[in-house]
Amino acid sequence: MEIQNLINEIIKFRDERDWEQFHNSKDLALALSVEASELIELFLWKTKGDIDKKRIAEELADILIYTLLLVEKHGLDVNKIISSKLKLNEKKYPVEKSRGNSKKYNSL
Repeated sequence: MEIQNLINEIIKFRDERDWEQFHNSKDLALALSVEASELIELFLWKTKGDIDKKRIAEELADILIYTLLLVEKHGLDVNKIISSKLKLNEKKYPVEKSRGNSKKYNSL
């Protein structure tokens, strides 16, 4: 499914419940952080065999929903912002310096 179709589905779901009033940028960003924490919690004190893929999928979906709501709220284009960020990261992390290296760009 295309990203815009997903955004349209999310907006329809939100609008049917009259929730836009709660979806200001600050609260969407906070919700994103909460959902990311819930994702992290699924891995806390767990071994690989203890991972619940269904719960991981649910938390990732929540994260993506809030992300796409922020994208829509600010009139951003997902393809453009990701492509732009990848180009920036290519400059910050040149292959010859960063391959197999976990250091931050300012420590390469």
